[in-house]
Amino acid sequence: MPDQYDAIVIGSGFGGAVTACRLAEAGYSVLVLERGRRWDKATFPRKPGDPWLWDQSHPELLNGWIDFRVFPHMAVVQGAGVGGGSLIYANICVNAKPDTFEAGWPPEITYDALEPYYRTVKEMLRAQPVPESQWPERTRLLKLAAERTGAAHRFEPLDLAVRFSEGWHPGLPDAYSPAHSKQFQNEHGKMQGTCVHLGNCDIGCDVGARNSLDLNYLARAESRGAEVRSLHIARVIEPVADAYQVRFERIEEGRLIAGRASARIVVLAAGSLGSTDLLLRCRDQHRTLPRLSAFLGRNWSSNGDFLTPAIHPLRQVQPTRGPTITAAVNYLDGARDGKRFFIEDGGFPDLVQNWLAGVAEGGSRQPVVRELINTIRFALTGTGTAKHLMPWFAQGRDAANGMLSLRAGRLFLDWDIRESEKTIEAIIETHKELAASTGGLPLVSPTWTVTRYLVTPHPLGGCNMGRSASDGVVDHAGEVFGYPNLYVADGAIVPESIGLNPSKTIAALAERNAAIIVEERR
Repeated sequence: MPDQYDAIVIGSGFGGAVTACRLAEAGYSVLVLERGRRWDKATFPRKPGDPWLWDQSHPELLNGWIDFRVFPHMAVVQGAGVGGGSLIYANICVNAKPDTFEAGWPPEITYDALEPYYRTVKEMLRAQPVPESQWPERTRLLKLAAERTGAAHRFEPLDLAVRFSEGWHPGLPDAYSPAHSKQFQNEHGKMQGTCVHLGNCDIGCDVGARNSLDLNYLARAESRGAEVRSLHIARVIEPVADAYQVRFERIEEGRLIAGRASARIVVLAAGSLGSTDLLLRCRDQHRTLPRLSAFLGRNWSSNGDFLTPAIHPLRQVQPTRGPTITAAVNYLDGARDGKRFFIEDGGFPDLVQNWLAGVAEGGSRQPVVRELINTIRFALTGTGTAKHLMPWFAQGRDAANGMLSLRAGRLFLDWDIRESEKTIEAIIETHKELAASTGGLPLVSPTWTVTRYLVTPHPLGGCNMGRSASDGVVDHAGEVFGYPNLYVADGAIVPESIGLNPSKTIAALAERNAAIIVEERR
């Protein structure tokens, strides 16, 4: 007989970690299946040759930090490990704007309905803005650019899931030394440190200042009895009597070893690509869930992500110092020809340059990936030193018209840029204006200018919320139409692009979904 639980959660990112925590607190026996490793300060990848990449085709051979999926018109970057996307995201903890929910969502999902859950997420992640005395030069540059372009009222520091110490400032001797980090045990029993602006957020914080999910929600879940199994890949979900059986493969010494577990409740939280892929296979390949909605895979969104690097030859931007993103210039009101987007400052780890060099030397079978890597390397080294580079980031409300399906046994993304092209162009023009106002020389990537190719770390949709199976895959509580007690709780259920960093909204939706499960005594 398979192992039996009250609930099985597949994935441990912003949906899975929250759900596992709240169900475990309510007394449910919970199993979390996470495909990736457990990471810590001793194992974070740092140099060429380290386990950087995840290979979905052969995870038993490559099960590293980043899952980089290349499709014909779009690439998607995802985290792989206990903590999911929180391992590689930029720490941003920001509410979606109230008008986000005015169309395209089930009527039960409104800003007011989510607001209490937003508060809970902020408290759990101990989110706060960077103290003004610690603003990196990028923050000041973004604020100055907003002022010079008449958008001073649009500038806003952002809450970050990072621990700061008021005693740190860049004027300290050897200010960026980890020795200045104050170590402490957090309220969940995990050791952390305070931020010293090392800039390695996206590849694992050297001092543990980031409040990634393994240090809070998952730690709390495990303290309440939840079992988290790393390197376990869910393959099939099948109804059995009044429960569901989950077949999985665990990675052990370069091999995939089959196993299974069952539960009355199953929650998919493997991310937009992962959850959609698994349900597509259960419907179309294994035929264990044949009644899944025909809407499955539709309305996928890249959340309008775009990056424009700019060289500021007369400024010491120092993009490798400070948290990855710190502030925004908010155009989500549609003031730019009706296009809605959110401009942010950007940073990158000091190690990126060395890593890119190693990747380039190793070559790539994907011409688009090769071109993207070479463009970034050129921006870092070919036009001057990296300390003058400002990565201007953005998210925008794109058309959310992507389609995920299975082709030749593999996940395929069909993405038509035409309906979103004007939004991206508005972002680029704004990037150019902001950069030029502060003496910057923007470098729009040829992957856009030549091929209209995009890269996103914020995939949304595929298992969209709806009112019925005719316009969605799950209902307002994340429950799959036609399959009681089967849920999706991650970015896959977000039915529209939200135009800013989505992690807090995903977590708030998961908080609400879990509360409903517990309240209904499922």
